[in-house]
Amino acid sequence: MVLMKTRTLLLLALLCLAVNGWAVDKLRVVALFPNKAMVEIDGKSRVLKVGKTSPEGVTLISSNSREAVIEVNGERSTFKVDSQIGGTLTGPAQKEVRISRNAIGAYMTVGSINGRTVDMMVDTGANVVAMSEIEAKRLGIPYWLKGEQSGVSTASGYARAWNVTLNKVQVGPIVQHNVRAVVVEGRSPQQVLLGMTFLEKVEIENAGNVMVLRTKY
Repeated sequence: MVLMKTRTLLLLALLCLAVNGWAVDKLRVVALFPNKAMVEIDGKSRVLKVGKTSPEGVTLISSNSREAVIEVNGERSTFKVDSQIGGTLTGPAQKEVRISRNAIGAYMTVGSINGRTVDMMVDTGANVVAMSEIEAKRLGIPYWLKGEQSGVSTASGYARAWNVTLNKVQVGPIVQHNVRAVVVEGRSPQQVLLGMTFLEKVEIENAGNVMVLRTKY
C-alpha cells in the first residue's frame, strides 16, 4: 500500500513537471525599452512588461534600451535585441515586425520615438507620422520652438499643427532616422499614428489578421 502511494505521488510529480515544463521552442527579442520588451515567442508577437508573465510562461525581470533579463521557468538569461534561444540565429539582411489586428480592427503596436516608449497605430491613410500635442510634450518634443506652424483637417474640423522632424522612430527592430511628423493641437489623435513618412520606407504585407512591416533592403 505504501509502495503504491509512493508510485502514485511520483507519477503526479512527473505529470506536474511535464505540464509546467517550458514549452517554448523559440524566443527572440525584437525591441527593448525601459521596463518593456517586444519579443517573438514561437512566432507570436508579445509585449512583455516587467513582472508580468506571458501565456507561454515567459517573464520579463528587467529591461532597458540595451538589454533585458528574461526568465523562463526559473531560468534567467540576458538578451539584447535580435538575440534568441531556440532555432538558428541567422541575422537576415531584412528586418521585420509582425503586428496583430486588435478587436476593433486596428493594427496597434509598441514602438519608440527619440528613445521613449509609445503606443502606435499603423495608419496607411495618414501622410505623415502624427501625434497630439499632449503626446509630444510627454515625449519631450519641443514642437513650439523648432516646429513649423501649419494646420490639418480633422474629423472635428481644422486644427492648428506644427511640422517637426523626429530624430529616431523605432518599431520592433526597424529603425528610421529624421522622420517627418506633425504635432496636432489638442488631445487627438489618442495614439501616435504611424503614417507614410515611416511606412513608405518599408514593405507592407497583410497576412490575415497580421500586418508585416519589413525593411526593403
